[in-house]
Amino acid sequence: MSVFDMTGRVVIVTGASSGLGDRFTRVFHAVGATLVAAARREARLDALAADLPGVITKVCDVADHNQREKLVKDVIATCGRVDVLVNNAGIGHTVAVEDETVDQFREVLEVNVTAVWHLSKLCGEHMVAQGHGSIVNIASVLGLVGSAPIKQANYVASKAAVVNLSKELALQWARKGVRVNALCPGWFPSEMTEPMQGDAGSRRFLERNSPMPRMGEIHELDGALLFLASDASSYMTGQTLVVDGGWTAR
Repeated sequence: MSVFDMTGRVVIVTGASSGLGDRFTRVFHAVGATLVAAARREARLDALAADLPGVITKVCDVADHNQREKLVKDVIATCGRVDVLVNNAGIGHTVAVEDETVDQFREVLEVNVTAVWHLSKLCGEHMVAQGHGSIVNIASVLGLVGSAPIKQANYVASKAAVVNLSKELALQWARKGVRVNALCPGWFPSEMTEPMQGDAGSRRFLERNSPMPRMGEIHELDGALLFLASDASSYMTGQTLVVDGGWTAR
């Protein structure tokens, strides 16, 4: 089990204040990482830090390139390095294409793609210099298939971009000791899926269309996340790991 040990590794998790990000933060804390939890909502970060002694919290809106730069600069100044980056922060709008605005589409791309590229670049520079590092980009099964009848072209396009961006970064840095992989969750509890959880029609949609007829449970991403971040996947880069109950196997 030593390959999963993260003791002393400096890990940044974005979007850490709720949903998957909150869970990811707890997973890394449990395996000994020096953890930096970044998110927009300070009160939620404070509550997380109260639960997890030793966690370093940073208020950061990844939609702002200046705040992205400050986040990485502060982590390097405080911790001396970055070993793992988990690009988890993300947004999406459910709207038909004919009603979607350019600003809505651009907003999603800034958070879900540009911020992932920028934070990977900023952390990657340090990882290349130190000769090792792992970046885990949280994409989605909706980066592999369409979402209709749920109408969210902005989200689908952004997550498809994350999948291929991860491959390109992996290729550029493979000989420099830095691994980049994408994790694609299916339907899991989060703020984005909260409307589906409480809607009987949405539940029937999931049950009817998923080979495993249910939404994933939050702990069912723990192993995949830790595998990609840790030395357990030391010969793995540029890959897309799907955890979706069989959704994309249909």
